[in-house]
Amino acid sequence: MKKIAVLTSGGDAPGMNAAVRAVVRTALHHGIEVMGVQRGYAGLVNGELFKMDRKSVSDIINKGGTILRTARCVEFKQEEVREKAAGILKAYGVDALVVCGGDGSFMGAKLLSKLGVKTVGLPGTIDNDLPYTDYTIGFDTALNTIVEDIGKLRDTSSSHERVSVIEVMGRNCGDLALFAGIAGGAEAIIVPELPFDKEELIKTILEGKVNGKLHNIIILAEGVGGAEDLAKEIEATTGIETRATILGHIQRGGSPSAMDTVLASRMGAKAVEVLLEGKTSRVIGIKANEIFDMDIDEALAIPRSFDEKLYNTANSINK
Repeated sequence: MKKIAVLTSGGDAPGMNAAVRAVVRTALHHGIEVMGVQRGYAGLVNGELFKMDRKSVSDIINKGGTILRTARCVEFKQEEVREKAAGILKAYGVDALVVCGGDGSFMGAKLLSKLGVKTVGLPGTIDNDLPYTDYTIGFDTALNTIVEDIGKLRDTSSSHERVSVIEVMGRNCGDLALFAGIAGGAEAIIVPELPFDKEELIKTILEGKVNGKLHNIIILAEGVGGAEDLAKEIEATTGIETRATILGHIQRGGSPSAMDTVLASRMGAKAVEVLLEGKTSRVIGIKANEIFDMDIDEALAIPRSFDEKLYNTANSINK
């Protein structure tokens, strides 16, 4: 193993820079050259590679976003495009590629491995929707951003005695909504994995009003959607002023939390170690605080499950 490349792909996530830093410095420690790929798979196809050294990753550990930039590359689904990417890596003398991103990025790495490119995937996504690992890089930071915003919205909701419907990210995974709902003390958490009883929600809001409650916080996952419509329906039914807030891409920004920084650093270092062991087509994850690697096909085949027990706990303690 003489030279590796690293890229970040798909949606950005806080902690990606810490992961890149760990990959670069661990590789250099073992005498391996490192090439950075700009703008994900799109940049790889366009040959946007550059040599990285220790200075390349100085002072980036606490920066949000990704210094390598990121982009979507729909064309990468085409075999001829992937063959071009594999050819570019070969032309640069790259022996292996480390990919930090979500399930789509992992699929790209999987398909590249079938063309003879050694690949390792790092789970970089705020959605926490990769079922083989307990947590993904960026999830904790996004969660803390949401909880901070919930606190601010609670202040203004209490002042105006409103209901606040807050839509959070996560695609079709309700983990951000669930964890934020618990940490933020939401009266209701609505996720795509489970049905919710609208009549029960209305009843809870009305009972709270009778008991002198000044506000209600409803957390809605983007996989469910319709925050504005739900807010209008609640207001029309209860007579209580209701506002919808879609937090949007603010959840992706900001410095990574200490938890994400450490997680990304551990995973980035592990990726290089796995390559040094001669493994390929692997992904890095964490279970019970232990960093591990597994086959990418096996990881992508694991069905996602929702923590219904935790959801029930949230319902019992937040109402």
